[in-house]
Amino acid sequence: MRPHAPLIAFVLAAAPLLGQAQIITRPLSGAQSEEFDRCMKAAGTDAAAARKCVAATIDGETGRPPAEAQPPSTPTPPPTDETQPPATPTVPPPSEPVPPPVPPTEPATTPPTEQVTPPDAPVPTDIPPTPVDAPEPGADVQGEPTQAERDFDDIYGQYGDPNLPTPMAPPAVYDPWERYNRGMHKFNNAVDRTVARPLARGYVKVVPRPFRLGVSNFFNNLGQPVSAINALLQGKPKQAGQSLGRFLLNSTLGIGGIFDPASDAKLPNKSEDFGQTLGIWGWKNSRFVELPLFGPRTLRDSFGMVGDAPLSPLRQVEADRVRIPLQGLQLVDVRAQLLATDSFREGAEDDYTLVRDAWIQRRNYQIFGDRMRDEDQSLPDYLRDDTNPQVPVDAMPVMPTDGS
Repeated sequence: MRPHAPLIAFVLAAAPLLGQAQIITRPLSGAQSEEFDRCMKAAGTDAAAARKCVAATIDGETGRPPAEAQPPSTPTPPPTDETQPPATPTVPPPSEPVPPPVPPTEPATTPPTEQVTPPDAPVPTDIPPTPVDAPEPGADVQGEPTQAERDFDDIYGQYGDPNLPTPMAPPAVYDPWERYNRGMHKFNNAVDRTVARPLARGYVKVVPRPFRLGVSNFFNNLGQPVSAINALLQGKPKQAGQSLGRFLLNSTLGIGGIFDPASDAKLPNKSEDFGQTLGIWGWKNSRFVELPLFGPRTLRDSFGMVGDAPLSPLRQVEADRVRIPLQGLQLVDVRAQLLATDSFREGAEDDYTLVRDAWIQRRNYQIFGDRMRDEDQSLPDYLRDDTNPQVPVDAMPVMPTDGS
């Protein structure tokens, strides 16, 4: 019976563990079974040590008796083999907090703002023009002109050509006789189309320019005495002396006025008539009237023509054989000078309004712009030109002042 004593003792020691036999019966790995056998051999007949071996196996740790509890380092690898599946889920949680990419974007935006502030000090010193141009758009919001508008004003002025004096502003035309004037305008245009313009074109085509220039100089010189008298009546003695000097110089050295040595002598050529004198004396606003064959005038200028007629040298010629051909040549010469204006009238929606307004504007400048011209030296040359290409009073064969 003695050889079976160890077996009996083992059974007796294992009896208290029968309640946990269901746990031991579960399959163990090779390493666990070896550890369990090793632990049981070491426990021998010690029931308490055997219980510890069983408890260690149930808890998943292959243990040895308390004396050999150091090997937990070796059992750790086996649990890692079986417990690695749960370990993997623990790894994703750290990977889930991947939202840290958001913080990188914040620092990315902050550095640019931090970089903008430091260069602020050098930037204003290096680029002063940009701050100067920047306020201009803002100024436009407040109603100030933009750069493009200022450039336009520099070229054309705030309300047009800055070189034009105040009298050159489009005047309010006083035209109570418009119905009659329009009818007379049609009559004058018909005469011009059928007689005057064809003669002027033929004259320009046949007569060389030097001869035509000599004819213009001749008739212009004949009007200088009238200009001298009216300049004196207007209180311009200097201009009166210049007109009289032009007449004497051109009549002698210029061979009767065919040549113009007075212009070479820097004597200005200024035309004055009694209509302008009446305007200087105070008759500023006069109604518009279109006279037959004479064209556009005002009532004031109509009386002026009556005052100038007795002073005209050409009308002092009593021989009709000489005076009438000269008057006809003068009419053709005046119309030839006006050929350049025909292109402006082509295609006009209202030719009467165009001619009336243009003539009134030019006439007002001849009367009132003369004084301002002496003060303003910036006027363009085309406004300083005093040539007056209109039908002169001495070009008409018959005048109301003629005795016969």
